Amino acid sequence: MEELSKLFEQYTGEKPTIISKLKGAGSNRTYYRLSNNDTHVIGVVGESLVENKAFVELAKHFTSKVLPTPKVYRYTPDYQYYIQEDLGDISLFDYVGNGINTGVFSDKEKTMLFKTIEMLPCMQFDGGQGLDFSLCYPQPEFDRNTVLWDLNYFKYSFLKTTGIDFLEPLLEQEFQQMATDLLTEKSNTFLYRDFQARNVMIKDGHPHFIDFQGGRKGPIYYDVASFVWQAKANYPAELREELIAHYLEVLKAYRSVDEASFRKQLNLFVLFRTLQVLGAYGFRGYFEQKPHFLESIPFAINNLRNLLENDYSNYPYLCELLNALCALPKFKEQQTYKQFDNTKLVVTINSFSYKKGIPEDASGNGGGYVFDCRGMHNPGRYEEYKQSTGLDKSVIGFLEREGEIQAFLQSVYKLADAHIHDFLKRGFTSVTFNFGCTGGQHRSVYCAEHLAEYVAKKYGVKVKLTHREQNIFKEFN
Repeated sequence: MEELSKLFEQYTGEKPTIISKLKGAGSNRTYYRLSNNDTHVIGVVGESLVENKAFVELAKHFTSKVLPTPKVYRYTPDYQYYIQEDLGDISLFDYVGNGINTGVFSDKEKTMLFKTIEMLPCMQFDGGQGLDFSLCYPQPEFDRNTVLWDLNYFKYSFLKTTGIDFLEPLLEQEFQQMATDLLTEKSNTFLYRDFQARNVMIKDGHPHFIDFQGGRKGPIYYDVASFVWQAKANYPAELREELIAHYLEVLKAYRSVDEASFRKQLNLFVLFRTLQVLGAYGFRGYFEQKPHFLESIPFAINNLRNLLENDYSNYPYLCELLNALCALPKFKEQQTYKQFDNTKLVVTINSFSYKKGIPEDASGNGGGYVFDCRGMHNPGRYEEYKQSTGLDKSVIGFLEREGEIQAFLQSVYKLADAHIHDFLKRGFTSVTFNFGCTGGQHRSVYCAEHLAEYVAKKYGVKVKLTHREQNIFKEFN
């Protein structure tokens, strides 16, 4: 913290008066907002010095190209600490959240999505021009090794967890063929690698791009696939087509476009990216026991199911395995709720403190679930967590490291699935889930937040979430 304060003072000439820790997004970097009067910056502490260096140096290059990325104002010689431009708190994912939850995107939301994807060729071509790709982390280029690492990531972190039997030599042969097909074009363009709605910040009505430190030299198709087929964004097919068409129009300013050839190659990159994403979800969810990654798997499976309608004749054995994967009961059952009207049911979810009593059922129907979270290890016993809540990265990390909260939530999800599916079938209008702990601050908040996200994403129903003791209310619909 002292190092960030020094950097702030070097930049502004004054010490910061307010330093507040920001909610993390799962990376190995910790973020703070440092303020003094009208000056606000984001301070970053990163564990990986080479990764930090990649971000700082790429940001300097992109700034020289007048691209919408955060300016880096100061950094320590070893790159462990740096301060950068504050782009606010609203990501593109948040901005289009209503469309993501309902499947119906407003004109305002579509406009911002179009603004974002029309800047992608600028990042790829202008950003790649004159860039020293040796600065990129951990690889300077998207190459054969990169492809095979990601495909094996899918094989070992996801496919093997499903119990589907497969022949390694046949699968490896088709992985090698896919690597060859993906690398048919040579390009000096910048491949962002994680170009998706959570890595786009909205400031002054315009998109700005963050978390590009994993970028490298590579083909343009990868980023289009990452953005348009982002699993949790779940864009409708019609909107995907509009986004691709908009990208192609802007792309024509940079190179000639054979649309049929472009779409064929894009489809291959979409399949590859989907497999890579499933590998990441499997590793983070099954091995690191992080339930929010498991919640994303059904959306990626839906993408995969639709993709398999395309012609991937170069990979017959892989397609056979992927079709078997999509047909597994645990993935098929994700679709069953869609036959019912989900506009009537309202799911109310509360976190609370037992000291202040169980929340009343405002619907007048009575009943509902009450889950006691007090059996799990309490972060509130430790001084460093007393000012934080179950929404903060530090507390989330504590609870997930303990492991018991994931098993607890998996049981809750099963009960919620059975209850909500039954209520949708019978046309009921309300159901309530309450999570209580000692102070209504850590364990109950974490559980209520995760169930709300799970239900909203899976069922598309209206969810009213209240963290009573934190005076926080959210609505998903």
